[in-house]
Amino acid sequence: MDNANDEHQRSRPRVGHIQFLNCLPLYWGLARTGTLLDLELTKDTPEKLSERLVRGDLDIGPITLVEYLRHADELVALPDIAVGCDGPVMSCVIVSQRPLEELDGARVALGSTSRTSVRLAQLLLAERYGVDPAYFTCPPDLGLMMQEAEAAVLIGDAALRASLHDAPRLGLQVHDLGLMWKEWTGLPFVFAVWAARKEYLAREPETVHDVHRAFLASRDLSLDEVAKVAEQAARWEAFDAELLERYFRTLDFRFGPEQLAGVREFARRTGPTTGFPADVTVDLLPPE
Repeated sequence: MDNANDEHQRSRPRVGHIQFLNCLPLYWGLARTGTLLDLELTKDTPEKLSERLVRGDLDIGPITLVEYLRHADELVALPDIAVGCDGPVMSCVIVSQRPLEELDGARVALGSTSRTSVRLAQLLLAERYGVDPAYFTCPPDLGLMMQEAEAAVLIGDAALRASLHDAPRLGLQVHDLGLMWKEWTGLPFVFAVWAARKEYLAREPETVHDVHRAFLASRDLSLDEVAKVAEQAARWEAFDAELLERYFRTLDFRFGPEQLAGVREFARRTGPTTGFPADVTVDLLPPE
C-alpha cells in the first residue's frame, strides 16, 4: 500500500505558489475547488520559486517576468493567467523623500531581490525621469531604509504596509510602479507568469493542461467571491477586509494580447541590459 502512495506522490505535478498576498486568491480558489490535493505545492518567495523552476525542482509554477524571459527557450507560459496590473498595482512602489527627478546620484534602497520590480523601477527612473541613482540592497524596513537612502523600492506585502501605513506617517511620497508604467507606455505590466518546463510538457501534456485549468477555475472562483477571500485574509493580515478587497480587484490576473504587448515592450526596452533578446519569443501553451 505504501508503495502505491509513494508512486502517487511522485507522479503529482510539483507546482510553485507565491506566498505573497497577491497570489492568495489563486491559492484560495485551489483549496475551494479541491484541486489542491492533486498538486505537490511549494510555497516560497517569487525569487526562490523562479530559481526552482529554472533548476527543474518544480514542473510548473509562477516565475518573475525577468527570469521567464531569460529562460524562455526552456519554458512555456500558461495563457490567461499572470500577476500584473493595468494601471496601479499598490504593491510595487517607490517611496521617496523628494521628487523622483531629483534622485540623480542619490542613494536608493532596493528592499527586494525581485529582479522584475527592481528592473522596472530602474527603467522608469532612468528613461522617464532621466536620473541615475546609486542603488543598494537592504531588508524591506522603510524606517531604516530612509535613514540610509533618499528613496526605496518595495514590493509585495512590505510595499502595501509602507505605502498605506508608514509612508504617510513619515511624510514620504509614494509612487506606484504599475501606474507609472501605464502612464508611460499605455500598456499593462506583468510581474510574474505561470510556466511549465518544456521537457515536463512533452512528458505530461495532460497534467499541464489539468493544472492550467485548475488555476483558471481557482482564479475565476476567487474573483467571484473576492469579498469572502478578503474577509478571511483580514483575520491574519495587518490590513482590513475592505482594503484587501480593493487590492485583489486592482490586480490583473489575465495574460492575453494586451498583457503580451506589455511583456514585449518591457523586453524591447530592457532585454540587452538584462540578459535576454529584445525580441524574445514568448511560447504559450497551445490549446489541447
